[in-house]
Amino acid sequence: MAAAGSQRGKARGTPRKRSQREEERVAAPSLPVARVAVDVSPPHLDRLFDYLISERLDADAVPGCRVRVRFNRQLLDGFLVERVAESDFPGRLSWLERVVSAEPVLSGDLLTLARSVAGRYGGTLSDVLRLAIPPRHARVEQESPWERAASPQRPPTGGWSRYQHGTSFLDAVSEGKPARAVWQALPGELWPERLAEAAATAAASGRSAVIVVPDHRDVRRLEAACAHLVGRRGVVALTSESGPAERYRRWLAVLRGAVRIVVGTRAAMFAPVHELGLAVVWDDGDELHAYPQAPYPHARDVLTHRAHAAGAALVIGGFARTAEAALLVESGWAREIVARRDDVRDAAPRVTAIGEDDKQIARDPAARAARLPSVAFEAARAALRSDAPVLVQVPRRGYVPALACARCRERARCRRCAGPLALPGGTEQGAPKPAACRWCGATEAAFRCDSCGDRRLRAVVVGAGRTAEELGRAFSGVTVRTSGGGDVLTSVPAKAALVVSTPGAEPVAEGGYGAALLLDGRALLARPDLRSSEQALRLWFAAAAMVRSARDGGRVVVMADSTLQPVQALVRWDPSWYAALELADREELGFPPAKRVASVDGSPEAVADMLDSVELPDSGEILGPVPMGEIDEDGRSDRERVLLRVPRRDGRSLADCLHSAQAVRAARKGTEPVRVQLDPLELL
Repeated sequence: MAAAGSQRGKARGTPRKRSQREEERVAAPSLPVARVAVDVSPPHLDRLFDYLISERLDADAVPGCRVRVRFNRQLLDGFLVERVAESDFPGRLSWLERVVSAEPVLSGDLLTLARSVAGRYGGTLSDVLRLAIPPRHARVEQESPWERAASPQRPPTGGWSRYQHGTSFLDAVSEGKPARAVWQALPGELWPERLAEAAATAAASGRSAVIVVPDHRDVRRLEAACAHLVGRRGVVALTSESGPAERYRRWLAVLRGAVRIVVGTRAAMFAPVHELGLAVVWDDGDELHAYPQAPYPHARDVLTHRAHAAGAALVIGGFARTAEAALLVESGWAREIVARRDDVRDAAPRVTAIGEDDKQIARDPAARAARLPSVAFEAARAALRSDAPVLVQVPRRGYVPALACARCRERARCRRCAGPLALPGGTEQGAPKPAACRWCGATEAAFRCDSCGDRRLRAVVVGAGRTAEELGRAFSGVTVRTSGGGDVLTSVPAKAALVVSTPGAEPVAEGGYGAALLLDGRALLARPDLRSSEQALRLWFAAAAMVRSARDGGRVVVMADSTLQPVQALVRWDPSWYAALELADREELGFPPAKRVASVDGSPEAVADMLDSVELPDSGEILGPVPMGEIDEDGRSDRERVLLRVPRRDGRSLADCLHSAQAVRAARKGTEPVRVQLDPLELL
């Protein structure tokens, strides 16, 4: 551990004269030196700094507490990591200014986890601690602590018996064994109840469970399922939705050991539970699991590392499977928990793709080009006749969120700011609203294409609003409901209705949907992204899993060609097969998870300077740089991206060299910043 004095930055100037207050201070009689993690971001300051503890602060200055210190002539926050008898720094130490709170919020386990996460992602300890420890609320700390929840009884395991190795996995959790599994949930599975049973099993054995899900709606469902088994006081939800004070109150209850089951969104992966027995990530392919702040950790990777370090059980569950989860299974590090194929066929709805047989094309020759072919209308009408709701999944919200020239297909852009034009929908004085810029909001009533001069516009993609309007005309007399954006439905009743939803906002239907229409499959699969096919299949499986089984008349129609591999995986309901293919393709191309890749984004000058500063391992490769965003007439862009690639075994070396390079650049001052991400979700 590198320790330094807080006055190191003033060594070249005249020694500061001690104030009268400093002269009166007396050092603590025992372990008078505090090693403090100061809340500073520059990588070259990513170390602990030593300060003297006065006798007045001796009792409150406990390891893990929040403190205030003088750093570079400023009063900054920090955490007291440990107390030692002497400092290695040869100069004069500054005094610890104040103990903000004697509550030891930075436990030893949390500090170890934060250091590991910072090391894996090439970040700094202070960046990780900002994500892991919520802001303090003094009033909450003064409240009476929560009573410790009683240990629940182990719940029955009937739901897990439908899966091979499901019951034996729960037995391992009960016995405190480090069982690691990738769980493939059956269609229509009540996954909150299954995860609640696993968490209650860990709590019944005296251990804790942490379950991380993508969004707040999932948290509410999971919290209710856990409360049904262990009581309201036995589970706590950690989300930003609860507000700063309530979130800190719940976080303290976990820290103090009052609650053993924690559910929440991505921030819950750092929950300071005692004796971790089970870590769970549901739907690990969801982009919401990745933090958008430095050092950009992913909940799956953090909980995988945390479970391994603690000797705890781990579950990565979902209706689909990512290439990262497939790698864990293929390497033997984790085992599959899957149902038998007969059970999968019994539970799955009937899935129809475009062009799956000659009869379909003969009945509707335009099926491949139509946005809603006749087979989709037939499935929707059959479900509505049986008084069941129909789910319509649309990839984009809005009315017509993207427009192009009708002649040359060039994207339509604003004359003022070059932003994309879109149709907002609605009317103005009885006439439809004209196209408007999605960036600056300026209307464009007299569009003229810069490429060919044509004045006509066509839709590139159609949003949920326009889709709902079209379906309302096609199915007159049927209720049409929308879910997405700022108006997300939680559930819908079991009666005839059309539910138009964007991906991830699908409401739960009582008894399941009678049919699901998955629109614009070509647009989802054609996105210029490494994970486009994997993401499309994940969204399809999530929606199709809400549909009734084929025995009960459930139908799913996906508007994509039946010959495509993701579509075949959906028709066969075999996500593990496609994940294995995706992993093999990634290995051939040399992309994550087969290799570790770092992206460096910034101005051309900053990226070039970063490349000059970094010392890659011998196995390292440099891909790029490539321009990002708009390109000027000279073929240059104001931002560039370069990819650095190494084998997985050298992943830590890549993170270390990137951290060192950023530290060197930060110490030089005045250098332009770059954004560094390891294994980013977006590579292309």
